[in-house]
Parts: sequence; structure tokens; C-alpha cells
Amino acid sequence: MTTREQRKDEHIRLALSHPVTQSSFDGIQLVHRSIPAIKQSDISLETQIDSLTLNFPLYINAMTGGSKWAGEINRKLATISRETDIAMAVGSMHAALKNEELIPTYRIIREINPHGKVFANIGADVPLSSAARAVEMLTADALQIHLNAPQEVVMPEGGRDFSDWLTNIEGIIRSVDVPVIVKEVGFGMSAETLEQLRGIGVQIVDVSGRGGTNFIYIENERRPQKDQSYLSEWGQTTPVSLLESQPFQQEMTILASGGIQSPLDAIKSIVLGAKAAGLSRAVLTEVETNGLEAAIQLIETFKAHMIDISLILGAKNINELHQVPYVLSPELESWQRQRNLKERSK
Repeated sequence: MTTREQRKDEHIRLALSHPVTQSSFDGIQLVHRSIPAIKQSDISLETQIDSLTLNFPLYINAMTGGSKWAGEINRKLATISRETDIAMAVGSMHAALKNEELIPTYRIIREINPHGKVFANIGADVPLSSAARAVEMLTADALQIHLNAPQEVVMPEGGRDFSDWLTNIEGIIRSVDVPVIVKEVGFGMSAETLEQLRGIGVQIVDVSGRGGTNFIYIENERRPQKDQSYLSEWGQTTPVSLLESQPFQQEMTILASGGIQSPLDAIKSIVLGAKAAGLSRAVLTEVETNGLEAAIQLIETFKAHMIDISLILGAKNINELHQVPYVLSPELESWQRQRNLKERSK
């Protein structure tokens, strides 16, 4: 097993043992509506991400690939995606771009789910030629470009040069023929980051905030001295990141992932402006702990409960969920005020 494959397996093991924290969405209270005035059959949560239509605003987010174990997990995740009719992103494809023998650990996803919505995944430092190869490798419907500077800094073998990221992203956006999603890996996004991305033509972002899999925790566990645990709370939560994104939501498509633990969290993320919500560790833990059928049932239950919550909110579609009134906790309200963020019309 190569060093890269070993690292991929370490990431999976540490993600599975990762402590679960309190939901970061507890600071958002949706305003109850006593007479919703709709029936369940009125509800359609179909959503649009650029040219992509998703039948449901839920997706399995990037996790793994690049080792035998990772390939087996991707086979299971692709089966879940196919059986539940939700989109799926692969994990970082750097391993396959550097070693063709590892391509099957990613390509298995398209083999299992030939007609599903699949997102390729690369880092912001990857050259244009490799971005095109990643898309071609999976016949991908979209390309995620992940941003992971804190992870790189804590990773023992991580990079320290981020100076060409914006230039690379801009070049990829102008050249590939599928939608490009710029995605954080769990540290959230700020208005300043969104302004940078908008300036180079980015149309779709996944704000992926703190609260889910914590890659500082994972990489610190891999450090011999485990001496950077003090950074474990770095970054913005997903709710904070969604508040940061609100001034941009008329111009950019916002996706939300990071710490979504329940159907209510997913609905709250949509109320705050997201077009869809991504799940990672919850699906990984379920499929590895309780098996494939249990993980499929988890997603089906998630979907059914999201429709139930939309019903009691009186919201027939994504646009109406975006208009649901909410109240922020003092902490979130303080963040919004101190950051001078444009408040969404409620």
C-alpha cells in the first residue's frame, strides 16, 4: 500500500471515530405556522443547480477514494445514491490523477450508478488538464473544487502554497463544460471569500461549514505530537456561512453542507438560502456500522421528513422555503450585526 493509500484509509478511520458535536443549527428557530394551507401532494422539492436539475435537494457529499477500502465505500455510496435518486460527489481525485491503478476506486461510482448525478472532485491547485481528466474519468455532471487550506497546514505532509488557487479556479471555470462547484471542506465561507470567488466568475459554492467532519482534528491525530488541537474550532459554522452568503444569493447558487445531522437541519439550511444540502459522515457512519440497507433507509427517511417539515411550514417548493420566517439566537444575531451583513427579507 502506498503512502497516499494509507493516508486515505487513515482519513476514513478517523472520520468514523470522529466525535459528534451538538448541531450548529440549534441557533435557528423556524416560525411555526398553525394553518399551513397546503396538502402534502402539493410539495415538490426539485431544485436547480445551474444547468443541473436535482429531483430532491439532498446529496451525498465528497468523502473518499484512492484505496481498496475507499473503493468499496464508494461502491456502497453509489448504490445508496442510485436507490434513493440523489446526487453524489466523489472524494478528492488526486490519487487517481497521480496513479492510474487507483482510478477504479472512483470509477466504480459511475459503473454502479450510470444515470445518476455524479460530481467529480479536485483541489484548487490542480492544473486544467487534470480537471478535465477528472470530469472525463467519471463522465461527471459537475466538478467540485475543494478548498482546504487549514487541513493542508495541519497535515504533516500538506502544502503551504495557496498563491495560485484563484488563478487555477478561474481557468478551470472557463474551460470545463460542466458546472463548477467551489466547496469548502468544513471550515465555512465568509463574505470576503464569496466576493473573491464571484470576482473570477464562480456561480456555485458549497459553504461547507464547521460542525461536521473536522479535518483539523483528523490531520492533528495524524501528527506525531498532536500539537495543533487548539485549532479544532477554526472556521465558521454552516449557519454562519449561510448568513455570510445572503448578500450573494441573488447572483450565486448556494449549497450547504457541514454538520447537517437531521432533516430539520437540512430544511433550516434551505430556509437560510441554500438550494440543496449535503450529507457526508452521517451516511458513512450508517453504511459502515449498520450496512447498505440501513443507509438507504436513512436517506429515504431524511427525504420523507424533509417533506413533512415543508408541509407544516406551508412551503410547496424551494422558493417558498426561502421565504419561511426565522429567528436567530443572540450569538448568530450578534455575528450578523457585527459583520454588517445584509439581512434577508423575512
